[in-house]
Amino acid sequence: MGDVSHNKKVLVLLGSPRKKGNSAILAQEIVKGAESAGASCETLFIHKMNIKPCQSCYACQKEDSKGCAIDDDMQTVFPKLIASDTWVIASPVYWFNMSAQTKLWMDRCFALLAYRGNAFKKRIAIAMTYGDTDPFTSGCVNALRTFQDAFRYVGADIVGMVYGSALNSGDISQNTELLKAAEELGKKLAT
Repeated sequence: MGDVSHNKKVLVLLGSPRKKGNSAILAQEIVKGAESAGASCETLFIHKMNIKPCQSCYACQKEDSKGCAIDDDMQTVFPKLIASDTWVIASPVYWFNMSAQTKLWMDRCFALLAYRGNAFKKRIAIAMTYGDTDPFTSGCVNALRTFQDAFRYVGADIVGMVYGSALNSGDISQNTELLKAAEELGKKLAT
């Protein structure tokens, strides 16, 4: 059951205002797979967190930086991001890209560059849902591309992506093939 010498720590970031929405359901399936393979998982509902936008002050990038200068809930998130082996980022598509909650979090990850070393040497899974029938016309591809570009820039490894169409809350539960793919992605993250 997983690597007994080091159980992987998985940090799940829910970027929807719906705590039990479609992207959260996909994330839960990833968690199910990861836990079944021996990983420990923690989920953060970022919609309820006080995460302010990046101020572009560059305090986090100075040579003697202690990290981000903004005093908000990201100060509790940064240590969790650093301590985890894997991140799961779950977001719905809102107006042709990731949700605003997810984008706020992602912009603030710029401060992780101050930690140098392994702050970004993470394995990452992406879970997205959209109301359209197509990942291109919905804008899902825009969000996926943003994740790919940002994480490639910092040297992180996107292990996999699961995404699908679901307009109303809970609709994604009908897509059993996608739920199974999400669970398998979770198992992959744990190894």
